[in-house]
Amino acid sequence: MNLLLVIIGLVLLIIGGNWLLKSAVGFSLRLQIPKIVIGMTVVSFATSAPELIVSIKSALEGHADIAFGNVIGSNVANLGLVLAITILISTISVEKSFYKTDWPVMMIASVLLYGFIAFDGILQRYEGVILFSFLVIFLIYLLRFQKTAVVDEIPSDSEELPLHKIVLFLVVGGVALWGGSELLIKGAVGMAENFNVSERVIGITIISVGTSIPELAASIIAVLQKEKAISLGNLIGSNVFNILAVLGITSMITPITITDQGLLTNDIFWMLGISLLVFPLVFAPVKMKLTWKEGLILISLYLFFIIRMFY
Repeated sequence: MNLLLVIIGLVLLIIGGNWLLKSAVGFSLRLQIPKIVIGMTVVSFATSAPELIVSIKSALEGHADIAFGNVIGSNVANLGLVLAITILISTISVEKSFYKTDWPVMMIASVLLYGFIAFDGILQRYEGVILFSFLVIFLIYLLRFQKTAVVDEIPSDSEELPLHKIVLFLVVGGVALWGGSELLIKGAVGMAENFNVSERVIGITIISVGTSIPELAASIIAVLQKEKAISLGNLIGSNVFNILAVLGITSMITPITITDQGLLTNDIFWMLGISLLVFPLVFAPVKMKLTWKEGLILISLYLFFIIRMFY
């Protein structure tokens, strides 16, 4: 029953996130906001909505380990699972923005998070403000100096929708996100109790993989259709958003207090390690390309990361 709640919750989150995205883009186009700004702000926030809703609700209901574990697990999954499967199917070329902005910002955000959480196990409100402020500065920098890096962020099928459709997508999407988060958290907590595993394990495995499914589906579709494959920059951008927006906003609403020390003594180091590893993989053995060999390394590490959670 709990597993069914988790599955239904994830489906509702994915559908709700997609409808919210359509509504947000349609509304932005009606306001004649430049597509580059829509891609960098509206689309990024809308695609992070499922993680954000789950994290805020988890933290408010006293399940901070699910909120934090979801972000740590999603960041590891984006690189160790989504990127790995993508490059196992097809080699991708890496843009110069990877080493100029994307990767450095991801590492700064990751280290900043570690510095805030490592010593007291609490992500305070003022620390959330610092994280979110860093995101705003990063977005302003991208919009001013790195516009080409985010041109493809807006969905290709985006169009200006009638106002009644925008409102409908917004309402239905919002309700689906709320209902999905309710069911997901209830099912996840129930599974943790039934199988006698920690909320941290559920957050890092089932919930984080579930909320990474949209990125995985988009990546595989892009590769199979021989379109411009999802870029490494998109996945790194998702990781940056998870830390700076999801954890930043959540901790501004309510401080996140970690109770399972495994998140601080183990899991966060996996996130830091796999984020760090991507840099040398981009340059060796083939410069600025990621092939199936790097894919095998990443997915092997990810499988080891998940399996060791249960032992």
